[in-house]
Amino acid sequence: MVQIPKWQIFAIIGVLVLGIYYAMPNVFKEQTLDNFPEWVASDQINLGLDLQGGSYLLMEVDLEAAQKEQLSNLVESFRSSLRTERIGYENLRVENGIATFDLKDRSEEMSSRVRSMIFQSNPGLLITTNDGTIAAEYSEQAIQQRKISILNQSIEVIRRRVDETGTKEISLQRQGENRIVLQAPGEEDPERLKELIGKTAKLNFQMVNQNADAYSGKAPVGSQILLSQDLQTNGQPQRYVINKRVMVSGENLIDAQATFQDGQPVISFTFDTTGAKRFADATQANVNRPFAIVLDGKVISAPVIRSPILTGTGIISGNFTTQSAEELALLLRAGALPADISFEEERTVGAGLGEDSVTAGKYASIIGLVLVLIFMGLAYGLFGIMANFALVANLVLIVAVLSLFQATLTLPGIAGIVLTIGMAVDANVLIFERIREEIRNGRGPVMAVDAGYKRAIATILDSNITTLIAAVLLFQFGTGPIKGFAVTLTIGIITSMFTAIMFTRLLIVVWLRRKRPQSLGI
Repeated sequence: MVQIPKWQIFAIIGVLVLGIYYAMPNVFKEQTLDNFPEWVASDQINLGLDLQGGSYLLMEVDLEAAQKEQLSNLVESFRSSLRTERIGYENLRVENGIATFDLKDRSEEMSSRVRSMIFQSNPGLLITTNDGTIAAEYSEQAIQQRKISILNQSIEVIRRRVDETGTKEISLQRQGENRIVLQAPGEEDPERLKELIGKTAKLNFQMVNQNADAYSGKAPVGSQILLSQDLQTNGQPQRYVINKRVMVSGENLIDAQATFQDGQPVISFTFDTTGAKRFADATQANVNRPFAIVLDGKVISAPVIRSPILTGTGIISGNFTTQSAEELALLLRAGALPADISFEEERTVGAGLGEDSVTAGKYASIIGLVLVLIFMGLAYGLFGIMANFALVANLVLIVAVLSLFQATLTLPGIAGIVLTIGMAVDANVLIFERIREEIRNGRGPVMAVDAGYKRAIATILDSNITTLIAAVLLFQFGTGPIKGFAVTLTIGIITSMFTAIMFTRLLIVVWLRRKRPQSLGI
């Protein structure tokens, strides 16, 4: 153990140099870092909501409305398929979560044909037939999977929307069956977040039904009356009869940017391959007919298709301001929320409280560090001072790792660092006590150090691996603050193992070779 290969020496020095390099930006203010060259590390530890203040929102996802919309879309797909296949039907409806209709041809052969047709396009349905009546419903498993999918999609859409505003390291977590918790450090205006998140931004391209009167108050089957955002000369919003069938949906958008056309703010959009093909087919089949651009249930515009649009790109025009165009483009890029969201609770954590927490954490860390340094120096003399150098190196490595991975430091995370300070010297204590035993048994300095490290290593690995398992379990099954504590504790365990076993041993070996002492002051 007192023979260290050169490659290990270079490796230890290299790790310490990298640690100082990545930890150093935390010493400077952000304004100072902006003046540094690009090749210099500039990543700092992000402070959590409890340290720098910010906004807390508790949101509820309307899963029931999403399920009703899914059934409504299912009914429309039935209507379209039955008409395409020229199959007679009546009483197409939704009752108690079940889509039902009656076939005019009640033969078993026709029922079997329709059942097979529905199942091929909707394999997740449970379909039953009874004397020409077809009933289709989603299985319980499919419903639960749909709910989980809606929640996960909502979380991802919210993340993209908030991240594009520049807020870093937000925390988004699912709570219960239909709730989402958002913590946005540094965002002091929850109303701005609510306005950004609350917009569904559901974009559809649908054909206008020119054969129906939008002001009759009743839409034909398969159509609906929608209001326009534009007003008529009498001050009332214009109305359109829109086919319920969607030509192309906003899910096929891959980009949306605010731009200008004829001096007016507009939004340019681009479809993916699937969307571009659908849009091209739809515009080819409907030249000289108007189609509606529908956003959140309102018609933005209803231009006439003058020629097929084959490029998969287009322009959305309307009464936009520059700001509203940019906001809408952002929402379209992030994607539409799959369901409506309501805000159940909101809190704003002031920066003052965060500053108090940071100050308290600093004092706790400094006091803990000083006490440990004094104890080690008094208890083990020169060896204790070497262990103190390793302890400082350990803290530098923890800060470096947190900065490198842009981790978010919370108050429980500071608690994990404070705990690590006490645990970091534990390995050295075990080694030093073992060396003392070897000296009492009559061994010389070199042999005592060698035996001390060899016989203490198993105990050190056992204790640290046990603690590491506990930290991993805390991270896996914990939430929020518990995860923050687990992260810093895990990093602290790994770095303390390195500094205690590798760095402290390097210092002791260098001292032994240079001084060749006859006795150890331990």
